[in-house]
Amino acid sequence: MLISESGLRTFTQNIFLSMGCSNEHAVLAADVLLLSDLRGIDSHGVARLVGYVRLWENKRINATPNITIVHETPTTATVDGDAGLGLVVAPFAMRLAIKKAEQYGSGWVSVRNSNHFGIAGYHTLMAVEKDMIGYAMTNASPLVAPTFSNERLLGTNPICYAFPAGKYPPVVVDMATSAAANGKLEIAQRLGKQVPEGWIQDAAGNYTTDPHALKSGGSLLPLGIDRDHGSHKGFGLSATVDILSAVLSGANYGPWVPPFVAFLDPPADPVGLGIGHFVGAMRVDGFRPVDEFKTHMDNWINRFKSASTVNPDQKVIIPGEPELEAQLDRKQNGIPLVDAVVNDLNGLAAKFGISPL
Repeated sequence: MLISESGLRTFTQNIFLSMGCSNEHAVLAADVLLLSDLRGIDSHGVARLVGYVRLWENKRINATPNITIVHETPTTATVDGDAGLGLVVAPFAMRLAIKKAEQYGSGWVSVRNSNHFGIAGYHTLMAVEKDMIGYAMTNASPLVAPTFSNERLLGTNPICYAFPAGKYPPVVVDMATSAAANGKLEIAQRLGKQVPEGWIQDAAGNYTTDPHALKSGGSLLPLGIDRDHGSHKGFGLSATVDILSAVLSGANYGPWVPPFVAFLDPPADPVGLGIGHFVGAMRVDGFRPVDEFKTHMDNWINRFKSASTVNPDQKVIIPGEPELEAQLDRKQNGIPLVDAVVNDLNGLAAKFGISPL
C-alpha cells in the first residue's frame, strides 16, 4: 500500500497527539519517523508506532517530559530525558550540541532516561544543516552476544557520522554495530521470509536463518559475525557506543537496558535511568574554511564514485546514496507499507478514534 508523505505525516502526528504529546513534540516525533520511511529505513519508521504506544500505555514513556540539563561545561552536557520519546529527547540534545559548537567549535552531549530515538541519521543531519559534522549513537535492548558468547549483553547499538558536501549530498554513515539490525528481523517476520546465515545464532550458539530465533533464546551476532571475520571489531564498536551512551550519561548499559517491547519488563535491578544516547557536532570551519572543505568532499565523493569495479554493472555506493534515492522516489510516489504495518496502524486509529489510513 502506497501512502503519501503528507497523509502519513498527519496520521502519525495524530497518534502522538492522542498519546498526550504537545503539538510541538508530535510534529517533531512524526518528522523523525517519516524521514526514516522516506529514506527507505522501514524498520525504524511508522512501523515502530505500535511499540511506542504500548510503552506509553505501560507508563514507560512519558508523553509530556520535562527534559533537563543535569550537568554542563562550555562544550559538554548531560541531559535527562524524563522518560520521554527518544524522538524528542535526542533532537533536544543535538540542538544543545550545535549551540555549543557554534560558540566553542564543538559540542558533545550525553543523554540518560530516554527511549528509542529513531534513525541516528536524523540527528546527525541536524548538524550538517549548520555546516557541521554530526555524530550520533545510542544503546539499545540487549539482543547481541559478544564474540565467543551466547548471552545477549549488547544492543544493535547504531553509530552515525554525517559530513556536509558541496554539489553532492551529505555523506551519511549510519549503521548498526551488529551483523544486522533487529528491525530487519521484524521485516522478515512480517514477510514470512528467512534471513541470511550469519545474522543470528540460536540459544546453543549455532547459526540459524529463522527470524524468530530471538524468541527462543537466540541472539544477534556482532558486525563481522565471528572472530575470523572480525566480530571482535563489531563487539568493540558496540562496546564504545554502550559506554559513551550510558556509562558516561548515567543510563542503563549492557544487559540492564530496558527492552523496547512492552510485554517484557525492564530489569528489576537497573544500574541507571532509561536508554542512553550520545550526540556531537563539530564546526567544519574549526578546521578549515567550509567552502574549501566542501570542494574537497566533492572531490573525495567523485573519486570514489568513479572507482573501477569488479562488475561493470555495479558502482561504488557512497554512504547515504541509497537512502537519498529512496527519499526522492518516495516523496514523489508515496511510501510503501506492508499489510501487517497498515493493519497495526489502523488498529491504533481505531483505538484513538482517528481516521484510518
